Amino acid sequence: MSETLKLSQARQGDRGVIVQVGNHAHHDEHAMELERRLLELGFVEGARVEVLHEGLFGRDPIAMKVDDMRVALRRHEAARLTVRFEPAAA
Repeated sequence: MSETLKLSQARQGDRGVIVQVGNHAHHDEHAMELERRLLELGFVEGARVEVLHEGLFGRDPIAMKVDDMRVALRRHEAARLTVRFEPAAA
């Protein structure tokens, strides 16, 4: 069974598929701009993500693989992405 969480809650080695970008409540200009940037970087619904590395202090930033590219995001940016995580392999 898969689990749906914010990408900011992921740990190194977690893999999944993006199911939502932003929260679709467009009242905040900053939130809208961040959502636009994430989409431009390739964080689109259906994209596969894998957390590759976490920073030493506060686990920030997060390095991840998004489809075939590698990107680093801050945790507050990753919190805008909802991901359906695959269960860990036994």
